[in-house]
Amino acid sequence: MISYHNRQVAHHEIDHIFQDLFPSHGMTARPSQIELSHKMLDAMIHSKIALSDAGTGIGKTYAYLVAGVSFSRALSRENIPFQPILISTSSIALQTAVREEYIPFLSSVLLEDKLIQAPIRAVIRKGKSHYVCDERLMRRLRQVDLERKNPLAAQALLSLRDHLDADQAPHLSQYDRNRVCVPTICDCRRDSCRYLCYMEACNSDRYLFQICNHNLLLADAIHRGSGHRPILPDVGALIIDEAHKLPETARQMFGITLAAKDIRTLIRTLRAERYLLASESLADMASALLKLMSLPPDGNRPFSDYVRHMIGPARTLATIQRQLSGVLTPTARKELDRISSAVHLFLEERSDLVFYTAADDDGGTLLCASISDLTAQLQATLWSQPQPVLLTSGTLAIGKDFCRFKEEAGLTGNSRVEESVSPSPFDYRKNCLLYFPAMPPKQHEVDYFDKLAEEIRTLLIAVHGHALVLFTSYAGMSAVKDRLKQQPLPFPLFTMGRNAPHTMAQFKAAPGSVLFATGAAWEGFDFPGDCVSLLVIPRLPFQYPDALQEKKREAYPDLRTFIRAVAVPEMQIRLKQGFGRAIRLETDTCAIAILDERAARGSRYFQDVQSALPEMPITSSIYAVERFIQRVKDESYFEEAA
Repeated sequence: MISYHNRQVAHHEIDHIFQDLFPSHGMTARPSQIELSHKMLDAMIHSKIALSDAGTGIGKTYAYLVAGVSFSRALSRENIPFQPILISTSSIALQTAVREEYIPFLSSVLLEDKLIQAPIRAVIRKGKSHYVCDERLMRRLRQVDLERKNPLAAQALLSLRDHLDADQAPHLSQYDRNRVCVPTICDCRRDSCRYLCYMEACNSDRYLFQICNHNLLLADAIHRGSGHRPILPDVGALIIDEAHKLPETARQMFGITLAAKDIRTLIRTLRAERYLLASESLADMASALLKLMSLPPDGNRPFSDYVRHMIGPARTLATIQRQLSGVLTPTARKELDRISSAVHLFLEERSDLVFYTAADDDGGTLLCASISDLTAQLQATLWSQPQPVLLTSGTLAIGKDFCRFKEEAGLTGNSRVEESVSPSPFDYRKNCLLYFPAMPPKQHEVDYFDKLAEEIRTLLIAVHGHALVLFTSYAGMSAVKDRLKQQPLPFPLFTMGRNAPHTMAQFKAAPGSVLFATGAAWEGFDFPGDCVSLLVIPRLPFQYPDALQEKKREAYPDLRTFIRAVAVPEMQIRLKQGFGRAIRLETDTCAIAILDERAARGSRYFQDVQSALPEMPITSSIYAVERFIQRVKDESYFEEAA
């Protein structure tokens, strides 16, 4: 497809950008980053599925962006018709950073060098529900009494006359959003329709990079696989960043999910449409379920506890459907039908589905029903498409072993798959110290939490705060916090709950403070600098036994084989994610304390922990931890703690 000469030109461009252009703008040339970009370009040229495990600090984002630009330019020199490059990520933060920071910088550097003649453009793609339908907006503005509406919500609704993206109006109520968003079937065909004009621009050759989340990527793949009109344009290459989250996203996309906010939104919708009795009845019958779902998922709580509280809401939903389905607005009827179907599905005993819980976006519990085997669906939708695919993350492999990810993603045995590991350039041997207590608290003992709290307290004092303690359960976090309250710490202590961003801001604004966290904090937040100079992991992050784990276990002859093949690799990947919170910059220094007795020297998971983490010095002495901090920190660090 691309001649040998043009391949060489593309590779020379990569070297020129990383070795000449970037350093002239203050960026260090990193051999591992350059090598990764070359491998990504080769995968694009040869239409491979490339798995790239890129350690912290490699700079994988610029690696794939530069490879993508060079690949696109090579196609252009071959007079191959333009096709954009699609970047799929899991987080909004990364999507925004790619569009507003990474690509503008790369574009300005290449323009200055005259390597390109026009700026590189990128657009973030979202589903229809995120955009405003002009016709529905005008109808809603005619219906609503803005004087009686919450001022912030009223202003948000009015602002949509100037904003196509409803996400730019953060105070917009869910009820208003549902009534003004572009419907599933959009056929107004108005020349002045902002949404249609925007879609036309998105699908033109104006944007080299199209950026979306994993949900939209999979939705587009499902549309294509079922013969429906694609959501996204045909692309020349697909880049999946934060690829370790793809299997779980697929599990939810190919199944059914129900969150507490879905039920609450329906209750508000019924109330807003003046069906007060129906709204109050549903709120009353669902109160126990909503209370349970507002709590974070608990590995010790069986799924049947949630199902038990669905019987009443299911009957009420059926009654509302029977009595009001014909008079509700189309949007309200759609909400009602979706939630009613989900609730009744959870009440059924379907052998072809696996029922399990996950954390929702608000810190509560998301109820999930999924097909047990994703491999066939992912093979049919994503991996059967001919374009090259780059999958990258810092946690795709354990050492150099990609087996667990390939099994989860349906890539085992795929002849197109190539693998590469790019270790972090950070000097972990100099900047980190791994601590295992000589006599770790033992979970089976009655005073376990007393000893655990005392061990954590001793570490916090030795390191002068500046700590993140990552728990595997809210129950364990609460037990330790309650015990530490009896002997107050000399540092502010924050506990991450439902309002995670607010707690995170408080923690970062209080130098020397301590944060107790679990759930999304294992991989969803960055703590650069001295903010986290002690990372404490009380328990190894094994998955709690649930229906999903039991289904996976069925494929193995015995428990021991399952643990070695599935449970341990999943724990190691989670441990890598947690460790990544500690060192985000080349200058970061941190002590990492793992207090689980199963991880101690000579215990059954000691070697597994070592192989999951970078090589660094190990100690069992609290005094060595104290001396390490005194050596690597400057005077301002200790002043913050004081």
